[in-house]
Amino acid sequence: MSQPKLSALDHFLVQADQALRTLARGTPSASRISPAAETAEGDLSEQEKRHAAGLMRVNHAGEVCAQALYQGQALTAKLPEVGQQMAEAAAEEVDHLVWCEERIQQLDGRTSLLNPLWYAASFGIGAAAGLVSDKLSLGFVAATEDQVCNHLQQHLEELPTADHKSRAVIEQMLVDEKRHAETALDAGGYPFPTPVKKMMTLVSKAMTATSYRL
Repeated sequence: MSQPKLSALDHFLVQADQALRTLARGTPSASRISPAAETAEGDLSEQEKRHAAGLMRVNHAGEVCAQALYQGQALTAKLPEVGQQMAEAAAEEVDHLVWCEERIQQLDGRTSLLNPLWYAASFGIGAAAGLVSDKLSLGFVAATEDQVCNHLQQHLEELPTADHKSRAVIEQMLVDEKRHAETALDAGGYPFPTPVKKMMTLVSKAMTATSYRL
């Protein structure tokens, strides 16, 4: 029996619900236990806690962007299997979103005030990429995940030595993000040229610097 086709209003309501779930504090539920759950809390100074919270706030904002990007791409994907792949990737990113928020709370921090802006911009970019072609859309996923991996690797180097919990979360996120990039390329994603990747790096740096503070 075939599934009923969703109307434009149905799609809008689904996306609005997803946006609220992503942006509302504590709304999503993770499918996996946080890697930090069984890791001992280190002895951090107040300055180290603020710095770690800032780094995790950046990571959380990145996961908000990932949710929006995948949802936008799933909405406009040409092939059903590509749309399904995007939806599944978004579901996996929920774990990262929840883990980062949990760690931010443990560090007495807060999530970025600009998350609604990041979500709206990323959703638009994802939807636009999906409208052009599935190959471009998948390529954009791979290029974006490469940017995320670079930031995560940098954060591992910048974290306070005693912050074992944040390190455990970021290390698992790095493993997952690398797999997402490889999966997108294996599915037929277009490898972005170096000049485009450099431009994405500049935009990404501006976003991370802003999210660290706000």
